[in-house]
Amino acid sequence: MRQIITHLTDNDAYTFSCQYYVLQTYPRAEVEYTFFDRNGTCYPKGFDRLLQEQIDGMSGVRITDEEIEFMERRMYYLPLWYFTFLRGYRFNPAEVTVAQDAEGRLDITVRGKWYSAIMWEMPILSTVSELMHELRGDLLRYDIGRERERAAQKTRQILQGGLVLGDMGTRRRLSYAHQDMVIETMKKVASEEVAPGRFTGTSNVWFAMKYDLTPIGTMSHQLISFEENVSGLFECNFNVMKKFSDVYDGDNGIYLYDCFGDKVFFNNLSKRMAMMFSGLRVDSGNEEEQTEKIIGKYRSLGINPETKQVVYSNGLNIERAIEIHRYVGGRVQDSYGMGTFLTCDVTGCEPMNIVVKLTRGRITERREWHDCVKLSCDKGKTLGNKEKCEYLLKQIG
Repeated sequence: MRQIITHLTDNDAYTFSCQYYVLQTYPRAEVEYTFFDRNGTCYPKGFDRLLQEQIDGMSGVRITDEEIEFMERRMYYLPLWYFTFLRGYRFNPAEVTVAQDAEGRLDITVRGKWYSAIMWEMPILSTVSELMHELRGDLLRYDIGRERERAAQKTRQILQGGLVLGDMGTRRRLSYAHQDMVIETMKKVASEEVAPGRFTGTSNVWFAMKYDLTPIGTMSHQLISFEENVSGLFECNFNVMKKFSDVYDGDNGIYLYDCFGDKVFFNNLSKRMAMMFSGLRVDSGNEEEQTEKIIGKYRSLGINPETKQVVYSNGLNIERAIEIHRYVGGRVQDSYGMGTFLTCDVTGCEPMNIVVKLTRGRITERREWHDCVKLSCDKGKTLGNKEKCEYLLKQIG
């Protein structure tokens, strides 16, 4: 079967941002990631073998000079020595274990040095998604003309609705080819349309390079989830903010704050850190409630909320994003990251609901392993050891 992932940068920008952060802060750390299918999907017999073939094929993927040149230019916050590291990076299939039970449910685990294993999240998710859509016959039924027109209509709606919006749909895309078409169409329509909105780019570094767009995205929950075992529940956000701002010298400053819910974050957000970061990303909870909490916190610190960015990214569709935009009403600099609704909202197709999350870690190979969990502001997004989640929830109160 054809190899689905053939470019090292067919990955989200935050993967590279987080990888560099790990190299700088926890270069000896070891971790374990676990695949979760929130729908409890039963995959066809032999799916594990097909997936293993794809993972084995990743060992031959190398970064190119063209990709390096683009990242140096458009991801300016990454230092030149990091690109020397990327030239030598190789996917190690031995880090990934794939199994399938009698009912067809998948069990995927990634285990290795954090700076290496971190690269697997997006390739595993996008490969599982595309393989499943192919086996379901979705790619055979795919009508590119119809879907191109739908993508163009969506882009016009986004722009006319005044949204500042980028694509974040790599992980659960219908296929590589569909995401390619969507981004190409969005850029073309945005260049022709006169409207208050703006298409900001894509989180996928390869497509950002292909279409000369901005690679968007800064960090993921795993940094905070790991840090909880080092700094504790109530200090982990502060310490990640401090370390992240030190690593990037103030650049790359959108902070994803909801790993342990909003209460833990806002109770510990200092003015120094609020000033250091250009804004926050809302990835769970009710957006209107979160907006009020963000504005209230900034004001309590003597900061004008209108000077701060807020990125909304919690499973949005266009109608919901426009509703949030109108509610915000210019009180913060709102922008939007949209995923599945752009890259897998295809006629007759059911999108996957899959994630790969950090579930265990240790700061060096000589230390003990600890469970890593994510609580979130949405119960459906809470993942990890159940007993630890319950224990932390009791601490939070």
